[in-house]
Amino acid sequence: MATDQDYNNVDFIPGGAAYPDRWLAAAEAYVEALGDKARLGIPYGDSDRQKFDLFLPETEHPHGLMIFVHGGYWIKFDRSHWSHLAEGARARGWAVAMPSYDLCPDVRISAITDQVTRAIETAAGEVGGPMVLAGHSAGGHLVARMLEPLRLSGDVAARLRHVMPISPVSDLRPLLDLSMNDLFMLTHESAADESPMLMQERLDVPVSVWVGSAERPVFLDQARWLAEAWGVPLTEAEGLHHFNIIEGLSDPRSRMIEDLFSQVSVPS
Repeated sequence: MATDQDYNNVDFIPGGAAYPDRWLAAAEAYVEALGDKARLGIPYGDSDRQKFDLFLPETEHPHGLMIFVHGGYWIKFDRSHWSHLAEGARARGWAVAMPSYDLCPDVRISAITDQVTRAIETAAGEVGGPMVLAGHSAGGHLVARMLEPLRLSGDVAARLRHVMPISPVSDLRPLLDLSMNDLFMLTHESAADESPMLMQERLDVPVSVWVGSAERPVFLDQARWLAEAWGVPLTEAEGLHHFNIIEGLSDPRSRMIEDLFSQVSVPS
């Protein structure tokens, strides 16, 4: 039986509680430095949180579009904490979209999955070319769910070149035991329906799963479960934990970025 402590990251990472403020400060500085290359608050739905930010490269025509979906257990954070993570892709000539979405308990996780679907469809209309998806933690769950057949429109699905769940929650059934389920309101049926590792079919798109070797055991398990269920590569990044593993997205020459774009035959 899973416990709240099993899924608690902040208390097991040195200085864990300081990370959100650090992310927000780095993101705000990045947006300010980009100037008109940052298009903020593009709506994709009716609620105030259903918006995404779009970061454009220095090149006149982007090579394609990367979409990053943030985590926070579907109950916290928004797009404003992660802007700086766009630089790894942006420096390689790609546009980057980062959506917010409504949070539990205002909506169920299935509704968030639907919102991210709409965000991706809308962002795809802003930038042409190939697309790659990356998501962290709950965002890893959400990008994995995008591979459900018929979820994305045929035109958008055909543009996908790689999907990277980072430290994903791939099986939601253990969350039924957590106090957070008071906010998720998952049932056995809805937890199974929303679990990527249980998807019987998925789009034929390359997937690679990443997790930090220093993460909590349950996140190592969750990443391994998805990689094994789908038969896709798993990278356990040496010495990294749940909060710093995503920093690789900000570096255009990191192993993570090299992997993310490894399936794309355009200039890097």
